Amino acid sequence: MESNIRGFKDLIRKKQARIAVVGLGYVGLPLAVEFAKKNFPVLGLEVDKDRLEHIKNRVSYISDVPTRELKAVLRSGKFRASGEFSALKEADVIIICVPTPLKRKYLPDISYIKQAVYGISKNLKKGALVVLESTTYPGTTEEVIKPILESRGFRCGTDFYLAFSPERIDPGNEKYPVNKIPKVMGGITPGATELTAAVYGNIIEKVVPVTSARVAEVVKLLENTFRLINIAMIDELAMMAHKMKIDIWEVIDAAKTKPFGFMPFYPGPGVGGHCIPKDPLYLYWKAKHHGFKPRFIKLASDIITRMPEYVTERVADLINAASRSRPGRVLVVGVTYKKDIKDLRKSPALDMIDSFQKKGVKTAYHDPLIPYLKWNHIDLKSSKLNKRGLAKFDCVVIASEHSNIDYDFLLRNSKLIFDTRNVYKGKKNRKVVSL
Repeated sequence: MESNIRGFKDLIRKKQARIAVVGLGYVGLPLAVEFAKKNFPVLGLEVDKDRLEHIKNRVSYISDVPTRELKAVLRSGKFRASGEFSALKEADVIIICVPTPLKRKYLPDISYIKQAVYGISKNLKKGALVVLESTTYPGTTEEVIKPILESRGFRCGTDFYLAFSPERIDPGNEKYPVNKIPKVMGGITPGATELTAAVYGNIIEKVVPVTSARVAEVVKLLENTFRLINIAMIDELAMMAHKMKIDIWEVIDAAKTKPFGFMPFYPGPGVGGHCIPKDPLYLYWKAKHHGFKPRFIKLASDIITRMPEYVTERVADLINAASRSRPGRVLVVGVTYKKDIKDLRKSPALDMIDSFQKKGVKTAYHDPLIPYLKWNHIDLKSSKLNKRGLAKFDCVVIASEHSNIDYDFLLRNSKLIFDTRNVYKGKKNRKVVSL
């Protein structure tokens, strides 16, 4: 095995190792392009026909991958895409980056991982390294992936290597692109850890090996559970501060002047994206199978899930207090889950619009990144921001603070603004009510 590892590392060092990335979404495509930029031969495997069509037309569909970079690696011949698992037969390294949603609130769905691994198992080259990046519960790599890959006669640690290395992509973060974020990895065997570190060391500035795949799996869950719990705490404190007529934003600004022992988190209308609303619940589910119920995780999830409804109730009360027609008319500004990112995954703004509509509130939205919105029974086009249009709304709710929105214009021409993102920080105006 030692000679095999030395030979494999030599292949990696010479950039002759053929790398395959399964799943070309917001994690997989940046990863594939980064390896191709470092002159590795890269195959991207993707079953979504729309994504394959974009790649065929040399047009990026991921904000963190500029179209010019995609064109460059396609033109160089270092990157190609396929929709067939049979294309994996010559791959030396296979990295899995597929979605891991929830079937229900507390029930993980690893069906995409299983489908990918079944496809890989039929085409796995002897001696290859398989790395899972998709966030999942502790034990998935060893308890689920390893048996599937061994079902065709191969043995882990002898005929193939297996590791887990959690994705840490932060969409739209220009300060920390994929190559600047330290990479954690843990193998089923020490050799798998060593090889995984050798592979990622070519594109990532710092690699962080840990003792096992299970440890690596929990690392990602800890990171997002930390964020979930702290965001939920400050959301609850914001609701408390409102009852006490205290400005929670001023409290946070003062508290963060302490140079130790405090890290600022900020309230909002809820959390979205692929990670924070879901990942901690994978840990919650697995812990329950070991006879332990993590109360913090459930409480935090319940608080954050409640935030969109809390916002709609506050807005309804404000409209009623202003003696305007109830249920009224509301404009939601910014519907993506994150500032300046064209991404609607689990966006709290969608739940807010849904809640407003169920209350009979006539609801519209404005978002320069989302020209139309179709989600469940919501079917709307983005409204233009103009004086005449804004005059029709009883309240404007700022749900996401995109940089290219004229907030001064919004303030001058709106009757009332409910600001969930503190964009009017420091501006004392009777029209503005903060979360």
